[in-house]
Amino acid sequence: MRVIITKNEQEMGKLAGQYLLGVMLSKQDRVNVSITAGKTPKEVYKYLIEEVKGKEYLRHVHYYNFDEIPYVTEDKPGVTMRDLTKMFFAPAEIDKENIHPLSEHNYAEQDEKIANAGGLECMLLGIGVDGHYCGNLPETTKYEDKTVKVMFTPAIKERVSVLYENKEEVPDYHVTMGPTSVMAARQLILIANGKHKAEIVKEFLEGEISRKYPATILKMHPNLTVILDEDAASLLGK
Repeated sequence: MRVIITKNEQEMGKLAGQYLLGVMLSKQDRVNVSITAGKTPKEVYKYLIEEVKGKEYLRHVHYYNFDEIPYVTEDKPGVTMRDLTKMFFAPAEIDKENIHPLSEHNYAEQDEKIANAGGLECMLLGIGVDGHYCGNLPETTKYEDKTVKVMFTPAIKERVSVLYENKEEVPDYHVTMGPTSVMAARQLILIANGKHKAEIVKEFLEGEISRKYPATILKMHPNLTVILDEDAASLLGK
């Protein structure tokens, strides 16, 4: 595991983007990457959009989302794909043929499809203040899980509802790549910024592996790079 501490969110995002771009350029054959939505990767995509847009030599790069929260009342892309499209896919002009959405309809076949396409070269991950990664919330998935459907508790459903304008569209579940699927990726990049992430970053790096903090299992990966800003790293060693 490599831990890199940068000065601020902008430097964290640029460095993570450079790492991911390096993966994309690492070979000329197909490269599969899985990327995160949410607020943390904003600066990553700000950097990558300019590096990827219109680049014919990056047409071999294929993109996967690793979790999805669907809409109940409408047949349209879920929350994760909605946000990734707005943040990165649309402004970077990524071809639809290079985007492979995970959904409630295809999650059972996702692992086989990725394996048949050569596996994931890299995953860009965030970490929640509760220690979740992807859709692996505390005490919801087991270490041996691949890509699975996870039912929401009432409390989780309430948290998720803030992502929807119409509360009738909030589902009772989401789908996510589980620990086994994530650990199968050849490289993991985990990013975190801000003082609100300082406590969980300390728990992640200095604590034990436990289902209470699901992301702690990622420390077992042989090729994990953790990129933090100074605020997120502010409690380390204290």
